[in-house]
Amino acid sequence: MVPSISNNVIKVGIAQMDVVKMPNTIRTSGLGSCVGVVLYDEAKKIAGMVHVMLPDSSLGRTDSINVAKFADTGIKGLIDLLKLEGVQVFRLKAKIAGGAQMFKFASDKDSMRIGPRNVEAVKNELRKKGIPIVAEDTGGSSGRTIEFNPETCKLSIRTVNQGVSEI
Repeated sequence: MVPSISNNVIKVGIAQMDVVKMPNTIRTSGLGSCVGVVLYDEAKKIAGMVHVMLPDSSLGRTDSINVAKFADTGIKGLIDLLKLEGVQVFRLKAKIAGGAQMFKFASDKDSMRIGPRNVEAVKNELRKKGIPIVAEDTGGSSGRTIEFNPETCKLSIRTVNQGVSEI
């Protein structure tokens, strides 16, 4: 008799991050203007996810910040977690999803464009770290739930009123 491999889904909340190894998967829900960033090492079958809420930690209103909340500190923090698991940065690849413009505003004020600004900030941080984005599902006006499988390196995206896709 072959023992069954139990598959746990590690859940990442808003402004949180975590790391997962196969056979487990990692999921986050509630991606509206937030961006889900998955960094993974195909060879080691290890992945990390951060649920980014805001583009830049300078937007923090206090001295102590939640690292996972911001694109600049969240991506660095996730890389640090992955390094603790023995992942080498040059082997990392990224998949991103989210960054929707959830509400229509009469004004084009930059402060109201949180989704697009989050996507821009995430891409900028990944470029600085030399991590290629191999796939993305960003923008639009619908919320998303994403789940990444480090064994297949597939990101499953459930978009409100649009069904499920895979990148």
